[in-house]
Amino acid sequence: PHDFAANWNAAQLLLGPQLAMGANSPYFFGHQLWSETRVELFTQATDTRPEELKNQGVRPRVFFGERWITSIFDLFEENVRYFPSLLPEITDEDPLGELEAGRAPRLQELRLHNGTIYRWNRPIYDIVDGTPHLRVENRVLPAGPTVVDIMANSAFYYGALRVLSEEDRPVWTKMTFATAHENFIECARFGMEGRIYWPGMGEVTPDELVLRKLLPMAHEGLERWGVAAEVRDRYLGIIEARAKTGRNGALWQTETVRALETRGLSRPKALQQMLRIYCEGMHSNEPVHTWDVPS
Repeated sequence: PHDFAANWNAAQLLLGPQLAMGANSPYFFGHQLWSETRVELFTQATDTRPEELKNQGVRPRVFFGERWITSIFDLFEENVRYFPSLLPEITDEDPLGELEAGRAPRLQELRLHNGTIYRWNRPIYDIVDGTPHLRVENRVLPAGPTVVDIMANSAFYYGALRVLSEEDRPVWTKMTFATAHENFIECARFGMEGRIYWPGMGEVTPDELVLRKLLPMAHEGLERWGVAAEVRDRYLGIIEARAKTGRNGALWQTETVRALETRGLSRPKALQQMLRIYCEGMHSNEPVHTWDVPS
């Protein structure tokens, strides 16, 4: 439990760079929107607050957060303070009684309520085989485009997270929480074409941040986890190539649709053809930065 806050804070820092590298949802109903449209789409689709409540500062249930934390209690306390229960559930469990009996309480009310608040890094309390644990549920990335791309995204996240969470003077002590949120929105909107702030570097493009700072951290972090060098090089090499080419799934999709429209296809036909090519690339399991764009 004492490691949770550092891991959650580090995961919040990584949300923007994760999106820049892994964005893959640029279209919705035929319209080109954000590089990772899921972020804003989910935010708006679940926001049932009337204007009066918004003006009063009532938080949306899709919630980035509003501060760096010192304990998981900070997040559960926000849950109770900001969000009314949607699905009331009352169990007969006596948590203190369970503890006195040497068992971990299930805390079902807490867990159910937590599941109705949609943080991009959700705090999780769970029990497996009678043993309780805490974890960070990182929910920001879309699927695909290929299995190997997903593996690369995971290697980048877990490696960088390990180093960021274990630093003596963590990055989040040098950056406001509001800036981390701005980085997140910038990368969701513009992907690798955005500009974000990082302590010691100032305002940079995500690819520069990844190549200069985060990729070396990811290598070191995976080494600390005991990941073999050849595995590290394979998956993080994909992230490096993405950063150097500037091409993630979202950019490949928009470039492909643009090329097909230049050939004379309508937007619906271009999207259909793009999806066919995308499926072929998905089944090839070649990283998306290597996919050709129709000439």
